[in-house]
Parts: sequence; structure tokens; C-alpha cells
Amino acid sequence: MQQKSSQSRGVLYDKTVPLNKSEKHLINSAHLLLIASRACSSQNKARFFLGGWCVWVCVCVWKMRLFVGLYQLSSLLYLVALAGCEEDYTEDEEMILSLIRQVDSRPVLESGSSAQFLRCTKDAWRIPGQYIVVVRNGTRDNQVERTARRLRVNAARRGYLISILRTYSGAFHGFLVQMSSDVLHMAVKLPHVEYIEEDSSIFAQGSPWNLERIVQTKTGKYKPPNDGSEVGVYIMDTTIQANHRELAQRVMVTDFNSVPEEDGVRVHRQASQCDSHGTHTAGVVSGRDSGVAPGASVNSVRVLNCQGFKKTSTLSVFAGLEYIRASLQVQPISPVIVLLPFAGGFSRTLNAACREMVRSGAVLIAAAGNYQDDACLYSPASEPEVITVGASNAADQPLTVGTMGTNVGRCVDLFAPGDDIVSASGDCPTCFTAKSGTSQAAAHVAGIAAVLLKENPTARSVEVLHLLRHHAAQQVMNPEALPLEHRLTTPNMVAVVFKSPSARAGEALLCRSVWSKRSGVMSFDTAAAHCLHGEEMFSCSSYSPDGVWAGERIEVRERKECVAHNGVGGQGVYAVARCCMDDRVQCQSFASAHMGTEAKCPSPQHQLTGCCSYFGSGGVADATRPLHGNSKACPARAGATSHASCCQITSSLECRGNEYQPCSLPLSQVEVSCEDSWTLTGCSGASQGSAPHGAYARGNTCIVRPSRGERGVAAVAICCRYPPPQQSSSEPGQEPGRQ
Repeated sequence: MQQKSSQSRGVLYDKTVPLNKSEKHLINSAHLLLIASRACSSQNKARFFLGGWCVWVCVCVWKMRLFVGLYQLSSLLYLVALAGCEEDYTEDEEMILSLIRQVDSRPVLESGSSAQFLRCTKDAWRIPGQYIVVVRNGTRDNQVERTARRLRVNAARRGYLISILRTYSGAFHGFLVQMSSDVLHMAVKLPHVEYIEEDSSIFAQGSPWNLERIVQTKTGKYKPPNDGSEVGVYIMDTTIQANHRELAQRVMVTDFNSVPEEDGVRVHRQASQCDSHGTHTAGVVSGRDSGVAPGASVNSVRVLNCQGFKKTSTLSVFAGLEYIRASLQVQPISPVIVLLPFAGGFSRTLNAACREMVRSGAVLIAAAGNYQDDACLYSPASEPEVITVGASNAADQPLTVGTMGTNVGRCVDLFAPGDDIVSASGDCPTCFTAKSGTSQAAAHVAGIAAVLLKENPTARSVEVLHLLRHHAAQQVMNPEALPLEHRLTTPNMVAVVFKSPSARAGEALLCRSVWSKRSGVMSFDTAAAHCLHGEEMFSCSSYSPDGVWAGERIEVRERKECVAHNGVGGQGVYAVARCCMDDRVQCQSFASAHMGTEAKCPSPQHQLTGCCSYFGSGGVADATRPLHGNSKACPARAGATSHASCCQITSSLECRGNEYQPCSLPLSQVEVSCEDSWTLTGCSGASQGSAPHGAYARGNTCIVRPSRGERGVAAVAICCRYPPPQQSSSEPGQEPGRQ
């Protein structure tokens, strides 16, 4: 007979081999030999082996039906051998001696009825192998100890070792025991036992700060509109521990594996080191308790290796994207999100692959990078079609961890929690850990996007982007925490889960500002900004930090672009395109026929959504006030060409102008906002003296920076909306009045 190798269960024989009663007695005798041997000193081994001799005699004569008597004799000789041992016995050895003394003197009594066995209703929270044994009311402490001792004896007689961890005599009487589940049938029949309960996990019920942050409710409890089920999320990361309690039954580990070799000497790594990043990221997306969209399914595509900061290559990521594309062609999943929780150097090839993936119908979400740098210098963060996410901390400030910190700049679309995020750990199926970075921030946005796509399954990537930005917490970050050169271009918004994602913001017109990089400093150097596929450019403006620029205009090259021109002696200029998501309108730019004359919209079926002007001679640009009402025109200064952005109406879009000119002392900037339900589509400045530094939109506010000490500068906003249903019967193009 073979001894089973599993020590955790303490089994002394192979339970798969059927044993008769005599064979079980023999095995128990061998067990007693081992215990007694461990208890005796070396000088008393001779007496100990007397008992062993008797056991082997039993083997020889057991077919002569003399076994039982010899077994009893061997037990007595054990007592003789052990009595001569001078060393103290351990608690387990004392228990075995008690067993030897009792084995033939009296049978082990068990209660006639079984006690109740209880376990947690949540399977993932159970802790098998650890049990609380509760005895009946009125049971004395010595009876509790006797019950625990009896359980140990019964288990040992059947080849199991158990451990009594603690006894209780306060709120209830009983004890905590570690034992195999195979011993339960003995435990429930012990005298005095009322019930046995399997141990289980208990969790603090306060939501982690990151989940509290992305819900805008008074209760602070995380409760999204839906769980993101029926949305597939491909995570390109390390491997994922699919059996983790946070992710059980919702992770499919694909057969793709394109991982570069690790640098330096290769060493053996634990599995947890290879799946720690991917498991944590997946937990943030769809963890049962730590996830944003706990119902979303996860598909693991491994592209990162196990090295330190988890590394891959451009070609590996490209191959991973191709694998996902091919998989979706064979087995389509819609809607689908691809999470890219990594950043590398700028790659035109990788950006092109991401762009094509978006245009095939996927929503791609990427980490901005953790280098405290311009996100536009990294891929895939620099690809405009990808939703790029920066990381914020609990104070809604840009994440900084030691020498590392979130990337910023115009290529970042919004921020999300990324500091000290608690999620699933790869160390074990029930372990959790905290990590920080833009990978965690991007995972939050992937979860929010899954919640959105659950109720809007046909939404395109550009619509997801606009809804994320529209519902984000606006202007919560301190601009002083951002690098000076990126304060204007970095979006000041933190992602949140919206209450009603299916409402599409109440049919609001959704717009955003797209900044170009800063132009060169040579005269007539240009900067260009453009909208995404699926967006319409409603207006074009520009901003010069030193106030020397020659204006801006909308040009159609390979695509429609907002082009800003640097002035003579200028230090560079930014172009700012106002891009709106609306399939119901088509916009065009109409230039004035001659310099110094106004540019007009061609028909009453057009709405004026923005004005801009350009000085071809390189002179300093200066805008004038747009004209609404029947004219719908953009006046021009002498020597300048005016351009009117006019959108042809296919529905009841209405637009009007808002203007603010302070009467007090000069201000560092002049602002005017659109009212609720109105959306800013155009922003310009007007001055009676020196030209301002330009105008740009931030959220729903038009901002104009006057020249130093300049008075009489006005900010002019063009605000548009689709009227409420009760007003939708008004004629298209009807002017509601100017404010």
C-alpha cells in the first residue's frame, strides 16, 4: 500500500484503494509508530522498536485471524516504549497517546443526529478548510475542550490531522478549526455541537475613493446605470488571472501571445509577476467589487512581458491589433472596446493601425503615459482617433508619483482616477493590491465606456468621446499644477459615470475644442487643427501667447482644417478648431469677396456658427463682432479677409450671439458663456484698440486675452442648440433674440 503524498490533508494511505477493517488497523498502527518515534530520544529507540516488531508480526499472521489481538499487544508495547521517553510530548503527541489509551477501552460515541452545516451564499467569498464549530447553549468550557479533543482524535484515527486555532466562550461557545472538508461528516456528529459554519470573507462597504469619484451622487455609493454586460473588452496587457474572485467566469484568455524577450539574464518568475498588471487592469474595468462595469466580458491579449515595468514592442502591439481584427471578423462582437494600457515612443505605423481599428467600429482607449511629458510624443496616445486618458489623484489633480507622473497636453482627451487604485492582484485568487498610473486611469474610462455602450450599442467612437467629455466633471483641476506650456491645451475634466447615458445629453449639441501644436516662429509659419471623422467643424479661432499673429481661416486640403498664421516677429500661434458631433448639419466656410468686406451665409437655410479673419500681409489680426438676425455675416477690418462658418440646417438648429465687455479696470481675460441647453460653437474677440491675443473656447465658455493694460475688449460667443420639443415647430433659422 502507498502513502498519499498530500501533507496538507494528513492522509496516511491512498483513499482510492479500498481497505478492509484489518488493513485500516494496520495503517493506524504504523501511524502510531511514527508519532512515538518522533517523541522518543535516540537512546530509547530500542524500546520503541519493540512495538514496531509487533506490527510486522501482525502482517505475517494477519491471515491466521490473529491480527486483532496482536494489534492490541502492539498498542500496549507502544505505551511501554513511550513511557520510557524522557522528552516532553507535543500537544498532537499527547492526543495520539490519548487515542492509544482509549482505542480499546471504549468506543467513540457520536450523537445520533447531525448538527447543521452552514456556508456563505456567495461562493467566491467562501474560505474552505476553515470552520467555526458552535456548541449548544449551556455547554461548559471543559465540554468545549473535550469536544475539540474528540474531533482531533476521530480525525487522527482516520488519517487526518487538524488544527484547533482558537476557542470561544463569549458571544458563543465553540472553536475555530482548520481541517479537510472530508472531516466534516465526523464533526457534525459530535456531542454538544449545534452547527458548523464555514469561514468566509467580509469586506468594508465604503466604496474605494476612485469609484466614489466617478459617481456624482449625494450618497457616494457606486451604482452605475448598468453593469456593462453584453460589451466585450479586449485588454492588451500581461496575462490575466482568470480564476480571480473579481473576474471569475468573465475572462477569456485568447491564444495570442507575442511577447518580446526580457532584457539581461533570464530568471524564473512566479506567475503572479506575469499577470499582476493585467489582472489589476481587468479588475478596474470589470471587477465584481472593484470594477467600473462589473458585467463586461474581458478578452485577454497578451503583449506585455514579465519584466519590471512590463514591456512590449511596436510590432507586438501591431500584431495584437491584427489578431483582434481577425477574431472580430470570424466571431463579431458588438460593441467592442480595446484597452491599450501602455505607452511607447511615437510610431506612425502603430497610430495608423489604431486608426483603422477605430474606423472598423471599435472604441480604442489608451493610457496617456507616466512620463510627465507631452502625450503627443507617445503612441498610441498621440493618435487622435484613440481616446487618450491622463491620471488624476483623489484631489482631482494631475497624478505625480515620485519622479513619474501623468502625461498631459492637447493629445489627452480627459482624466480619470489613477492614484492608489485598489483592484485584483495576481498573487492569489482572492488577493487585492493598489497600483497607480495612467493604465489604471484608462481602465476606468474603458469601464465607463462599457456602461455607455450597454445602453447605446450602436454609438461610434467619436460619440463615446463626446459623451465622456460632456458628462465629465469640468474645471476641477488646478491649472497651476500643469506645466506652463500645456495649461491652455490640456483639458480640465475628470471622467464620471453619467446617470442617464441613453439620453445622449438630452439631444444636446456636443462640441469640443481641438488645439494644434504651436507653430514655428518664422513669419507666416502656420499651425493646423482638424476634427475627427464623424465630426463637423463649426468654427475656427487662434491664440498667440505674445499677441502677434496674422489671423486664421478654414482651409480644405486633404481634409477641412483650421489654419492659424504667425505674424511678423511673432513667437508662434495655436489653431483652435471647434468640432461638433452632429449628422444633421453640413458646414462650409464662406470668404468675403474683397478684403475689408463682410462674409455672409448664402441662404436663410444656413446658420452662422463662427467667424474668423486673416491678414494676408502679415499684419496683426483683429476680429469684429459677428452679425446675426437676417444678415448672418462676419464683418472684416480693412486689409483683412473675413470668413463665415455657415451650417446648412436639416433640422431646427438655432443660433445666437452672446457678448460681454467689462466696464471696470482691465482684466487678464474676458469670458462669456452660453446658457444651459445652449452649446458654444464660435468664439472671437473684439477690440476698440490694440488687438487681443486671440480667442479660444474652454468647455462652454469663450475666453479672450486682451493685450496688457488694454480696455474695451469684448468676448463674443456664438451659441447654438436644438430647441426643446415644444419649440421645435418654429421655422428653421428663426432668430430667438440676442443677449
